[in-house]
Amino acid sequence: MNRLRDFLQSRIPVDPDALRALTNEPIPDHMRRWWFCLGGTPAYLFVLQIVTGLLLAVYYEPSSLRAYASVRFIHDDVAFGWYLRGLHRWGATFMVAAVVLHQMRVFFTGAYRRPRELNWLVGCILLGSTLMAGFTGYSLVFEQLSYWGTTVAGNLLGAIPVVGEPLRRALLAGDAYNLHTLPRMFVLHGAVLPTTIAAFVVVHILFVRLHGVAPLSEADSSRRFPLIPDHVLTELAIGLVLMIVLSTLAVAFPPVPGPPADPASTPLVIKPEWYFYPVFRWLKLFSLPVALGSMGFAVVTVVLWPFVDGWIRRRRPGSEASVAIGAAAVLILLALTVWEASVAH
Repeated sequence: MNRLRDFLQSRIPVDPDALRALTNEPIPDHMRRWWFCLGGTPAYLFVLQIVTGLLLAVYYEPSSLRAYASVRFIHDDVAFGWYLRGLHRWGATFMVAAVVLHQMRVFFTGAYRRPRELNWLVGCILLGSTLMAGFTGYSLVFEQLSYWGTTVAGNLLGAIPVVGEPLRRALLAGDAYNLHTLPRMFVLHGAVLPTTIAAFVVVHILFVRLHGVAPLSEADSSRRFPLIPDHVLTELAIGLVLMIVLSTLAVAFPPVPGPPADPASTPLVIKPEWYFYPVFRWLKLFSLPVALGSMGFAVVTVVLWPFVDGWIRRRRPGSEASVAIGAAAVLILLALTVWEASVAH
């Protein structure tokens, strides 16, 4: 064993003690509780999505002529194909939920404040990329609802002033859904978005390493515990529990493909994925210009909130207006989600 260690150290001249000191940063005491450890959960789920996605891509054909048939083949004929699809689908659902919950945790604990404003921006990019990955994956099945959902999304993009038409053509690979749209979605879902997410996860971790995990209070800052092995074991335990839950859901509720896409038949109700329910309900409540304008304002406000909050706190030191505003926003989103979910689809 000593000879092997000497061999490796001579070929890889890295001091183990220095490496351990570099990576084993003490963690604030509040991170002992699992609900504060949601940052690692999306990373675990992202790896699961990559693995199951690569296995599904072996059989999937990104063509309007063959996509639906290849999905049915995976589900009906490939050994454990239905299970892989279930893991991938439920993993995507949990990943979106985990990223949203992590962003909410950062917001309500004020962990976005100076000097961590840039990491909040990185988190917003990761949230947007995760939602986009969910949308493009939903579109690849090429069933009736996903086809018309993609068509509606393209029309909504086209309604945005100035940049709308270029964005719609970029998404659909043309002015409307065509033979090149599904391959475009496949490239976005399987290459562009995973690469983007992986790159910004690295940046996100780098910022966390540079600034450290934001403590909840002075007392919390003084009480710390080691990253390795304590926090790593917590993350591993969460990962194991998630794998059990995802496997159970994949077996009990496997995603069955719906009717194939029919461009000549518009469904009476178009059902998006659950995380787009608030958007769909908001669009139904107002005219298109008002709905798009208000949603655009909300998105910009969320992205720039660290600077808005800083402006508020400079005028009212110690103000926690962000908590009240955030709670109101969460209640509105929950109400819109429940409202849209209650509609027969």
